[in-house]
Amino acid sequence: MVTAESLFEKLRDVKVNSNLCTYSLEKCAAMVPLINAINEIKKTRNAVILAHSYVAPEIVYGVADFTGDSYGLSKDAMGTQADTIVFAAVRFMGETAKILNPTKEVLIPGTDPACSLADAVTGDQVRELRRRFPDHAFVCYINTTADVKAECDVCVTSSNVNDIVEAIPNDKIYFLPDRLMGLNLRDEMARRGVKKDIQVFDGTCYVHEQYDPEVIRHIRLKFPKVEVVTHPECGPEVVKASDFVGSTSQMLAHVAKSKSETFLILTECGLVSRLQAEQPGKNFVGSCTMCRYMKSNSLEGILRVLIKPRPEDKVTLDEGIRVRALKSIEAMFRYTEAAVARRG
Repeated sequence: MVTAESLFEKLRDVKVNSNLCTYSLEKCAAMVPLINAINEIKKTRNAVILAHSYVAPEIVYGVADFTGDSYGLSKDAMGTQADTIVFAAVRFMGETAKILNPTKEVLIPGTDPACSLADAVTGDQVRELRRRFPDHAFVCYINTTADVKAECDVCVTSSNVNDIVEAIPNDKIYFLPDRLMGLNLRDEMARRGVKKDIQVFDGTCYVHEQYDPEVIRHIRLKFPKVEVVTHPECGPEVVKASDFVGSTSQMLAHVAKSKSETFLILTECGLVSRLQAEQPGKNFVGSCTMCRYMKSNSLEGILRVLIKPRPEDKVTLDEGIRVRALKSIEAMFRYTEAAVARRG
């Protein structure tokens, strides 16, 4: 049973630059009835709640059974005996969970679970691109819909994209949908001395494309010892000006072990909330950039889908698309396992 005091103890250090993400004992007390109701109902429903690091802290620390990035969370769901998955994130992440867990019911509680990056490209567009680039291996970021994954050769995440593209036995690559990550991929292959012809689609995450290297220069003037930790969905000039670049999970792990005291975190500010809660002795500077899609998830929405889900809350996939999309994800697993084996 969650109490106002126990919830406040977890959230008291969260002080992102928004009134949405500051917590008093009174605010926590108002949330506790919802949290306890959700935690009771998910037991009777045999449900598991997955929460992306970008959603509100009260979801992460109040009701989530697993928290992380979309790839890790979907794999977490595979290991549960739950009949129902409630995925507090965006729709493409729910689709990934459904691809990997076809017999489970997958519910999306967000009121606006879109994604500017995933929605930038469709399966029809990929089919047309494959006709134009017949000799290229098609590599899709995990931030894509199921119909896009179904048209691609291999799916990648922000943590394994560089190693997988290097390992693909084809020097012609079409990477989609993230233009900025694709440009960073080109730079990393050049740094590694790997010759690849990498074509890049023109999608972006509206949160990450906002960051500018001038922000980094300004923060470094004010905080000379700041460590800049950045997501690879940011632009190449931002990446080059950073001290560490990685996925959300890699960013969390890096900050936890870093000896630095002050950090500028360049990704959606839900990650900063997690870091403030989990690393209270460290200082996080800079402004907050929220994803309106991730923040459309709420405790009220989670409770609603557990009690009476609407048709649009349920993730359903054509079985043919699901099976073909699964092949691109399984290809990612194979490349990742091979990389681990090579490293010994």
